Amino acid sequence: MTGSGAAKTAVEWLASVAPDPDACRWEWERNPLGIALLPAGRRWDVLILPGELGYPTLDVLTRLVDRPGPVLADFGEARMGFFVPPGTASRWLGTGVRGAGRGTWIVVPYPGRTAGGVRWLVTPDGTGTLNDAALLELAMHEAAGGLARGEDGQRS
Repeated sequence: MTGSGAAKTAVEWLASVAPDPDACRWEWERNPLGIALLPAGRRWDVLILPGELGYPTLDVLTRLVDRPGPVLADFGEARMGFFVPPGTASRWLGTGVRGAGRGTWIVVPYPGRTAGGVRWLVTPDGTGTLNDAALLELAMHEAAGGLARGEDGQRS
């Protein structure tokens, strides 16, 4: 999927978790900030990594799979959020990794737009594709190993 059709499908998928999806879409598409506050834990959880680990993790993940699930970067790209299956955050054990699951809300930009310091690195495809937690963990281990060896994990 490409273009506005993919963005519309992604919008529908993301908005489906909102308490009022129609109001969410209306506000999201018309609000100049271009963001929505959406509940985690329904269709996805989000694992939040520090940017210095997140970028090399995403690089490794893109070598393992054709297209990773959705990934956000925020506020100067100090943090990255990997969308994973619901329930992952409550089971995740990892130093420096925060989880957003049931009972938490995340700031989500409109697909294809940068808004309020938040942007998509990998936009949702609208089909529900998420990052596989086991593959994400492997990618994080490989990325952390590279950082420990002094390899530069930041993208240019």
